This record gives sequence, structure tokens and C-alpha cells, in this order.
Amino acid sequence: MDKEIIDLLDVVLRCLVSLVVLFLVTKLIGKKQVSEFSVFDYVIGISIGNFAAEMALNLDSKYAHGIIAVLVFGFVAYLVSILTLKNLKIRKFFMGDPTVLIQNGKIVYNNLKKARFDINDLLEDCRINGYFDVSEIDYALLEANGQVSFLPKPENQPPTNKDLKVKKPQTGLCANLIVDGNIMEDTLKTLHKDKDWLLHEIKVNGYKVEDVLLATLDMQEKFTVYEKNVNLEGHDTLG
Repeated sequence: MDKEIIDLLDVVLRCLVSLVVLFLVTKLIGKKQVSEFSVFDYVIGISIGNFAAEMALNLDSKYAHGIIAVLVFGFVAYLVSILTLKNLKIRKFFMGDPTVLIQNGKIVYNNLKKARFDINDLLEDCRINGYFDVSEIDYALLEANGQVSFLPKPENQPPTNKDLKVKKPQTGLCANLIVDGNIMEDTLKTLHKDKDWLLHEIKVNGYKVEDVLLATLDMQEKFTVYEKNVNLEGHDTLG
């Protein structure tokens, strides 16, 4: 077999191995590493990515070396995540503390400088969160993961149902009973429903199971069906 083809197959195999190892390490670290990046998480993520890329593309490197490097960094990240859950000082050291950017409606300039946060960055985050007038904000905190949290002034906070003395029924997550024509039998068992009940509901609503994209049941026993609409034409963009 031609050497170029062998090298190509080797790269494909290395990529698959890297993908599997990265997936397993990510599962070990947990969802936090994926959703929220502190400085430490960022360093760990970049390092693991570099090791995986090196293992996949450097044909002179050994599989074992790359896998061990990824596993070591993954284990360190996992160990730190456990320690930060149990010790506040360790958490502050690795994850950092929130920084107050706006306090009592006033911009804290010194904290902006310490966080290396430009005033334009702050204004941009304000607009992204729906505050086009900074005077509406009472407090703003720069979180350890780089996101900014805002607390509007009392007069600018939207009224709640409690404020309006409105009683609303308890809500919760809808249960998916059919997904893309497939019946979720485990979900039915959890809800103490059976397949015959579901088929009856589908028939009453004028559908067939294979034509259902999604069927849900909420806490008020409201049954909702979304048809596949294969004949419905839409637009790729809003323009």
C-alpha cells in the first residue's frame, strides 16, 4: 500500500482515538468545563486540545504519550473541581472572585482597571443584557467566568406575579413522549402511562405516530403534538 495512504489512514485513526479520549475526559471533568470557563478551566482546555491535536497530526509521536498527557491534565482538572467544591479558599485561588463593576449605580473605575475591563466592554455587556441606559443599573458584577451579571434598580425591575398578586399554576418540564416518530417508553413508565394510552391520544388528535415530530405532556396533563410538516415550505433566513 502507498505510504501516503498509510499515513492518511494513520491520521484518521489518531483523530478517532483523540476524539474518544477527549470525550471521556470531558465526561470525567463534567459539564461545568464545557459551559463555564474560569482562567484555570481555560488553561486546562487549551492544553488538552493541544495535546489531542499533537497526538492526531504528529505521526512521529506515540499514541500512549498523547493519551497519558490528556488523561493527566483531565485528572488534574477533575481533582481541582472536587477540591473547589469542598474548600472555599482553594476555590477562590483557582476560580477567582466576582469583581464589582457598578455599585449603587456608580461605575467603579478602579475595579475596571484591575479587571482590565474597558468601559466600552461594559457598555456592550449592558446592551447585550437589554440595558441601553447605564443609569438603570444598580449593581454589575464581573463573574469568574468572564460574564457580567446585572441587578437593575428597584424602579427598573419588572414586576413579578407576587407583586401583581397573580396566582399561576405550578409549572415544570414537559415530558417528551414521542421524538421524531419514536415512542419514549421509559418516559411513559415514569409518568405511569402506557403505550395504549399514548396511541389513543395520538389517534384522538388525528395523527399517526410516524407523522409526529414531537409529542409532549406537561404537569397539567396538557398533551401537545407537533407534526413533521414535510410539505410545509419555509425560508432559510428572515431577510
